Amino acid sequence: MKTHPADSVLASRVRRSLRRVPVWAWRLLMHSLSSSEKARFNKDPITGLEYTFDIDFVGEGHRYQLLDVIAPSTPDDGSPALPVYVYFHGGGWTSGDKAALTKYCASQAEAGMVVVNVNYRMAPEFHMAHVLDDANAALNWVQRNISRFGGDPHRLVLGGDSAGGQIAALLTAATLRPELAGHYDLRPAVGAKDIKGLVQHCSVVDFSVFFEKGFVLSLNFVRMLIPGHGDRAGRAPKPGRHARLRRAARFLSPIEWLDSSHPPVLVTTSERDYFYTANLNYINRLREHSIPVDALVYDWASSNTEHTWQQNYRYPESQEVYRRLHAFVDRVAG
Repeated sequence: MKTHPADSVLASRVRRSLRRVPVWAWRLLMHSLSSSEKARFNKDPITGLEYTFDIDFVGEGHRYQLLDVIAPSTPDDGSPALPVYVYFHGGGWTSGDKAALTKYCASQAEAGMVVVNVNYRMAPEFHMAHVLDDANAALNWVQRNISRFGGDPHRLVLGGDSAGGQIAALLTAATLRPELAGHYDLRPAVGAKDIKGLVQHCSVVDFSVFFEKGFVLSLNFVRMLIPGHGDRAGRAPKPGRHARLRRAARFLSPIEWLDSSHPPVLVTTSERDYFYTANLNYINRLREHSIPVDALVYDWASSNTEHTWQQNYRYPESQEVYRRLHAFVDRVAG
């Protein structure tokens, strides 16, 4: 979408007027919204699909290590297996739940794919190594079991919104880049060729924005994901303010791990999104590496496109995202 200069100026002013949100305030806000979002986003359920909820994908009975599978009704005529869309919810790594994304995921399954909707352990109790371990374990479950639901374990598309998008993107990168996998002591559950594409909705793909003056989220969001690394809260040493934290954040930032082996990417964002700049940076970096990218970017005038608007099926902008997503999956994994 083309941006009018006046809209860009307004967007910049709004972003500059925001104050850094601490982790505790974000968690309180997300907790207050969770039940209402679950009800709003899942109104008028989609029928004609097969829903399987709360599968323990690790087998240890942890309440966060659960996933849902939503699939078209499996015919008995020997039809080819379908591509698999594995989705990770957002929530600033500290909150959120797959239940709010049920209808979003069903909307994609209705288009002819098997969708896996994943929960995972969250900060601050757990850290990025735990989160990636859960995401990787979910892919391991998919590899071993998804054929029972009509899905093809060798035609995977990973996706997510906000923090969930970062998880999907970082796991994709770790599958491709041994240095990143080694940093997290991760043994990728799938082969690089099995991941055919990546979907990013308003995602946290470039951690450099956390260090920009006036960014909406505090640096403690970075610190809580990498305990024992980086600088401490409070007054930073001089010179090189936050230098250690920046180095540690490289292992959180998907943009730092792109190369020509990366699969195609669909990015959807807007000027109203907290991570608008991060997403533009990501799109540009993808193009620099000649990675195929389909970008849907709305300007400030599109009032329905606040952060993670894609979850709300009522918006025409969300429906356009779904059309682009279906075409993307058909193209890269169909």
